[in-house]
Amino acid sequence: GPLRWTTVSGSAKPAKNSTYGLAATKFGKHPNDSPIDPASLSVQAPNVLKVHLPDKLVSGAEFVTTGVLHQATGKNGTVQLQVATSLSDVSSVSSGTPILVGDDEHTNQSTEAAVAEFRNLFPPALCYSKIVPVDEVVTLTLYHREDNHLQRLMLNEQQSSELDRLWDELFFVAQEPIALTVAFEQISEFATQDRPDLVTAFTPMKKPINDRADLFRKRLVATEPIHLDAVLEIANEAWRRPLIEAEQQELRNLYQQLRKNELAHDAAIRLVLARVFTSPSFLYKLEQPATGEKSAPVDELELATRLSYFLWSSQPDGELRQLAESGQLIEPAMLQKQTDRMLDDPRTRRMAIQFACQWLHLRDFDQNDDKNEKLYPEFAVLRGEMYEETVRFFEEMFRNDGSILDILNADHTYLNPALAKHYGIEGVEADWQRVEGMQQQGRGGVLGMATFLASQSGASRTSPILRGNWIYETMLGERLPRPPANVPILPEALPDGLTARQLIELHSSAPGCAKCHVKIDHYGFVLEQFDAIGRRRPQTVDTNSKLPNGDSIEGLNGLRDYLLNVRRDDFVRQFCRKLLGYALGREVQLSDEILLSEMQQKLEANDYRFSIAVEAIVQSRQFQNIRPSSGVIAHD
Repeated sequence: GPLRWTTVSGSAKPAKNSTYGLAATKFGKHPNDSPIDPASLSVQAPNVLKVHLPDKLVSGAEFVTTGVLHQATGKNGTVQLQVATSLSDVSSVSSGTPILVGDDEHTNQSTEAAVAEFRNLFPPALCYSKIVPVDEVVTLTLYHREDNHLQRLMLNEQQSSELDRLWDELFFVAQEPIALTVAFEQISEFATQDRPDLVTAFTPMKKPINDRADLFRKRLVATEPIHLDAVLEIANEAWRRPLIEAEQQELRNLYQQLRKNELAHDAAIRLVLARVFTSPSFLYKLEQPATGEKSAPVDELELATRLSYFLWSSQPDGELRQLAESGQLIEPAMLQKQTDRMLDDPRTRRMAIQFACQWLHLRDFDQNDDKNEKLYPEFAVLRGEMYEETVRFFEEMFRNDGSILDILNADHTYLNPALAKHYGIEGVEADWQRVEGMQQQGRGGVLGMATFLASQSGASRTSPILRGNWIYETMLGERLPRPPANVPILPEALPDGLTARQLIELHSSAPGCAKCHVKIDHYGFVLEQFDAIGRRRPQTVDTNSKLPNGDSIEGLNGLRDYLLNVRRDDFVRQFCRKLLGYALGREVQLSDEILLSEMQQKLEANDYRFSIAVEAIVQSRQFQNIRPSSGVIAHD
């Protein structure tokens, strides 16, 4: 039942033989130090009193309390009282809690007036969870605007204009004035079918609603030419050049023909847009070939397109196009300035995906579904995180002008808690943070990333062959001869008693297979410390391998040192070849060898910074010129 207390001289004491009580400083005194009923607590709002009641005291009991305003000092005040079991349940003001007011008539009236004023400022939607009655036969829900008090009290003129514009767009797109006429007709017929006396209530509303719809229909007709003009502007952007008069007229004629065939305006506009986006001018980077037998500079709009698709995998933005149209982009200093601006833009992420991940055969890794779900159930959950790590790694390198050697030698990466746990790395709590010291964790660079390790593995086991071939061909640019016919297929599941390495060594001992495997297997064997989804194996694994020249390497660290110190030139050459081919949108040819050598020399002289390679390409004759249509070039 209710708790009972014995009080002495304004202090609270528990009943005899009880071990419970309240702090005497919070009991029996008014905040102004005047005496009050010694059985009461007195506080000045806002305030919270915490009372600790042991379970065995209150179990099965009801907690009862009474709150009143102090007769002398609280008669003109108002207060809300709350009793809660935790502080998180206490709110400063609650719309569902009564307001306690004194007996003073003036206070009562002023409080009711203030509450009424507050309530009238807001539409009923804020006061009631459901203002549209849901009927089994007919329920009509339309847009309703009631924000005049919001504008009057909280918005300036510019903000009010913006709000008006947004409402106008909503009504226009939804064709609300026309929809309202249909809704009004339905609801009026439904409401009056059993109540003919309600017809007089609906009649005065009909004309204003229909008049508003008629005005809107006239507006629709007036905006049709504007929509067509907007399509032409879209074509101008999508085709990455100004439309000639004949092209503009062709699109206008298509629209007119569609309308003559009794197609509605919206449908006709959609078909004209389809024509724009299926045009070769949008789908291809069309360029005018040089006349004669010599290459010639591309025009500046074509140069802007080349630069934009190289760095952003998209069409030029407004600034780049404006410089091209004004004839300023071709100036070397301006071209370099725009290159620097674009590299520092978040859109460089597209280059990380379209170039880096495509070159390394990792693009769309987040959709990889070739793993045995029974053996690796976590892979489907983590593959998106694995891919994001690689994309963020390259995006950071491109935007911050990192060294291309970081692809092999980086001591950092980007992790979120889930991927860090997969790697066995502690202390990663924030979502996608840069993590240093990866080489101490047995990783570092792309070779330690799960995207590479998992993509170059089988469904149920690792594949030293795939990993070794990836390093040999993708990273170093070497080429293996075609495998001989009737090469035996290795089993997906390891035979009893054999490791993946032992299985490969047995396979590679065949004379017809040895000539290829001797070039690649050692690269894969040193990475056997990682399983098929990129985790470090807990058990000891043989990661020592002998190179064709007789030297030995061991584990990821040994492979990294070998690639950086012995095969660095081969790796850098392969990077330059892949980047140049991506930038030019064609296969690298013999005539590009001089440029590749220049890129390699400049990189070596400038700490292998990524921007050096980009600058060498953008300022090159290959990037700024186009071959003649004959394909034959007469050299001076």
